Amino acid sequence: MANYQMISYEKHIEVKMQRLFVTLSEKDKRRYAAIEAEKLNHGGTDYISRLFDKQ
Repeated sequence: MANYQMISYEKHIEVKMQRLFVTLSEKDKRRYAAIEAEKLNHGGTDYISRLFDKQ
């Protein structure tokens, strides 16, 4: 069984990501969120969804 560890970004990186996210078009927001979620692997989709849902 694979051992997955949830990775999250440091707070100052999250803030920069959120600031960029709000400047994007809806289409680009979906693309950016998908790329970030894929980089994080297991749990990435939930983490990124919560991070950008604060906007």
